[in-house]
Amino acid sequence: MRTSLILLSARLLDPVTGQYLPHTALAAADGRITALGDDPQIRALADASTTVIDLKGAVVTPGLVDGHIHPVSGAELTHGLDLSACADVAQVREVLARAVRELAPGAWLHGWGLDPNVFAGRPVETAPFDAVLDGVPALLLLFDAHSMLASRRALELAGVDGPRSFDQATAEVVCDADGRPTGLLLEDAACELVERVAPQPTREERRERLAAALRAMAAAGLTGGHAMDANGDSLAFYAELDAAGQLPLRLRVAPWCQPGTDADGVRALIAGQGEGGRLWRTAGVKIFMDGTIDNGTAWLEQPDCHGESRHAFWPDPEEYTRVVGQLHRAGVPVATHAIGDAAVRHVLDAVEKARAEGGPAVRHRIEHIETVPDDTLRRFAGLGVVASMQPTHCCDFTRADHTDNWSRRLGEERASRAWRCRDLHDAGAVVVLGSDWPIAPYPPLGVMAGARHRRPSRDLTRPPHGPDQALTALEALQGMTVNAAHAAGEEHEAGRLQVGHRADLTVFAGDPLTTAATELPDLPVLLTVVDAVPTHRDPAL
Repeated sequence: MRTSLILLSARLLDPVTGQYLPHTALAAADGRITALGDDPQIRALADASTTVIDLKGAVVTPGLVDGHIHPVSGAELTHGLDLSACADVAQVREVLARAVRELAPGAWLHGWGLDPNVFAGRPVETAPFDAVLDGVPALLLLFDAHSMLASRRALELAGVDGPRSFDQATAEVVCDADGRPTGLLLEDAACELVERVAPQPTREERRERLAAALRAMAAAGLTGGHAMDANGDSLAFYAELDAAGQLPLRLRVAPWCQPGTDADGVRALIAGQGEGGRLWRTAGVKIFMDGTIDNGTAWLEQPDCHGESRHAFWPDPEEYTRVVGQLHRAGVPVATHAIGDAAVRHVLDAVEKARAEGGPAVRHRIEHIETVPDDTLRRFAGLGVVASMQPTHCCDFTRADHTDNWSRRLGEERASRAWRCRDLHDAGAVVVLGSDWPIAPYPPLGVMAGARHRRPSRDLTRPPHGPDQALTALEALQGMTVNAAHAAGEEHEAGRLQVGHRADLTVFAGDPLTTAATELPDLPVLLTVVDAVPTHRDPAL
C-alpha cells in the first residue's frame, strides 16, 4: 500500500481531550490514516508519488462536518441578490432599486436571505416595495426558506389573485381582509405557484452552481456534510461529480418523507438506503414535523402571540408516528425537523414508541430544537436521540432583548429557552452543530464561534442571546467532529486522528480552541483533506 499523503511539522489536536497528540506527522493511504509519528519516521514512508506537505506548526483536527446542510437546494436558492445584510426596509428598498436599474426588460429579479425583522413588527408583505418593483416580476426568499415574497407582477404572471387550498396543512397564500394576496407565500406548496412560472436555470448551470458551492465549502474547512434532502437531480449531481473526481465533500444524504407518503413510498425509501459512490451515500430519512416560528407554521403547545403555530406539518401526527415505527424496524435513522415544543415532544414520543416495539438500535435525531421546556431535555439522552443544533440561527435572527420577530411571537417564557445547546449537552444529549445552509452561512468556524458567543455576526458588540446556553470551545469542536461521527454511526472510523480512521482533515493557522470566539471566523484554513486528497490548499503551504 503506497502512502499517498504525508503531513509534517503538524500539531495534531485530539477533539475528545482537547490536547495535542505526542506526534508531529501523519501518513495516509487509500483514504485512511495509516501512521502517526515524528517527522523522520513518517517522511521515510514517502515515495515519488507521495504528496508531502510541511505544515510549519499548523494545527490539524479531524475534518469538520456540517451536521445539517442543503447543498443542492442551497446552490439553487442563493442566486441573485443577497439580502441578508439588510437591517431595515429602507436598506432592502435601496438594494432592490439598484438591482432593478440593471435588470433587463421583462427579466425576473431573485433575492434571498431576507430577514423578517427588517419589517420591525409590521406585516411581512410586498407593499413597502411595490413602488420599486412596479411591473417587475420578483421573488424574495425569506431567510428561513419556508416562505417568500412575490411581487404584484409575479403574482399576476402566476395567476395568483386570491387564497388557495393546499394539501400541505401549513401552506398559505396570505391575503388581506379583502382577499387580495399580500405577496407573502408560506411553505413549498404556496411558493411553487409562482416559482414554476419563473425562468429556470439549465441543468448544467445548476450542477456548476453546486460544484462551485462545494468548492467554497471545502475552502472554508468542511470535509463533509449531512445533506437533509435529495430532491430533483440531487443524487444524480452527487454521482456525476463523484465520478468526475469533483466532489470535495463527503456527503451523507437523507431523502424526504412527506405527509401522504404511502406504504410503497416508505418501502422505496428503505430500499434506497446505501445508494451512493465513493464520497456520498443515502443514509437516513428526513421528515418535517412543523414549519418555522417566524412565519407562524411551527407546532407549539400554546399558540404564538398571533394565534398561529398551532398545527403539525403532518395533518395526522399519528401517521408520522407510524412511519417512524416502520423506518425504525427497518434500521433506518430518521432526522426530523422539529422547531416548536409540541413538535419536539411528539417526535420524542414517536421514537419512544418505536423503541418499545422492538427493532435494531437506530440513532434518530431531531433537527433545530429552537424552544423546548425542561421536561424534554433528559429524554434525548434516554432515548439516544441526537440533538442537531444550528446556533447561528439564534445569533443572527434573534436578539438578546427579545425585540425580534421570533421572540415576540413566542413571548418571554419560551423565548428565554432559545436553542438550549448547553442544557441539552449537560442533560447528556449528543449535540451536533450545523448551519442549515442556505438559511445561515456554511463556514464551520462561524458556526462554532456562534455556539460559543451567541452574538449577531453582523455586530459582535451586541449582547448575546442566552449566554448561559453557550458551549465551550472544545464542545463546539466536538459538535462538528466526534459528535457528527456519532450521529452517523461512524465513530469507529471518523472524527478522530487515529490510525485506521478516515483521512478527512482540516488544518488551521492557529489553535481553534484558544482563538477567541469573536475572532474564530477569521482563523485561516490552510488545508482541507478528504479521503487523503487535498481539496483546498492555501498558497502558503
